[in-house]
Amino acid sequence: MITKRIIPCLDVKNGRVVKGTNFEGLKDVSSPIELAKYYSANGADELVFYDITASAEGREIFTDILVETAANVFIPLTVGGGIDSVDDFDRVLKCGADKVSVNSGAIRNPDLIEEAAKLYGDQCVVLSVDVKRVDGQFRVFAKGGREDTGMEAIEWIKRCVGNGAGEVVVNSIDTDGVKKGFDLEMLQAVCDAVSVPVIASGGAGCIEDFITLFKALPKVDAGLAASIFHFGEVAITDLKKEMEKNNIPSRI
Repeated sequence: MITKRIIPCLDVKNGRVVKGTNFEGLKDVSSPIELAKYYSANGADELVFYDITASAEGREIFTDILVETAANVFIPLTVGGGIDSVDDFDRVLKCGADKVSVNSGAIRNPDLIEEAAKLYGDQCVVLSVDVKRVDGQFRVFAKGGREDTGMEAIEWIKRCVGNGAGEVVVNSIDTDGVKKGFDLEMLQAVCDAVSVPVIASGGAGCIEDFITLFKALPKVDAGLAASIFHFGEVAITDLKKEMEKNNIPSRI
């Protein structure tokens, strides 16, 4: 079995890390630079930096904060928010990102993933999808979960992977911040549809939720979470010890 990754997520707004529930009610947490330093030194396998209001506000990522965050991280860094063109990919990579996450930008311009994959390679292009159940269907949402696109999520994910997305982050709006466990039904549907790495996001409340995730869905490559790590409810070192006890391979 391939080593499972544990990935803290920094949702950044106005230069600060924030966290909410179901993508709403955002509260201030900390400095992204300080949190990045902490996670890089304390067992995180990768780090995700999302400028969560860049797309909705129609602006570029705050590059100064990103550069300083990247300078303090010694694990792979994925960056997203306001990625609308290959020029945005180029700028973010030059700021120190290892991978670039695209969401609303790909919805606006479906050719963006293919263009970026040809320039930088599939491994650099991460499709991030905000998904919510609407009338019994998995639906793609844009602009930080604010806008229902009307698109069925599984078909959209298959299309983007076919165009060159090398990894998929599945953000379940239904379970985001609720801390009752990952959305196993949604993740199973995605794992059945694509062969690239799938990252589970939304719903982690305790160590056991990660154990359940990796045991129930061995195809899931990584678990991503925010508040339980930010507020010290789960230490990544403790999580990895428990994974080891359950024969789930991780980088200790």
